[in-house]
Amino acid sequence: MNTHRFNVFGTLVAISGKPGAWQAFYPGNDGTRRPADFIVPADVTEDGLADYLADLFHEDATPRRNTVERLPAN
Repeated sequence: MNTHRFNVFGTLVAISGKPGAWQAFYPGNDGTRRPADFIVPADVTEDGLADYLADLFHEDATPRRNTVERLPAN
């Protein structure tokens, strides 16, 4: 299962699965993860994940943290 990692305005978010079966979580520095407090709708495509996260969390943006970046896979 692919895991997509993002820096969302300074917060690390990971999403695994595929369209229609996404699971979002917050990864910890020690390899743990906790379920995220949001869902990714079934109609969001893999290419649309960053845009969805930007729309969802736009209120968390600051002048210094104003982007959603896809991070390389581990």
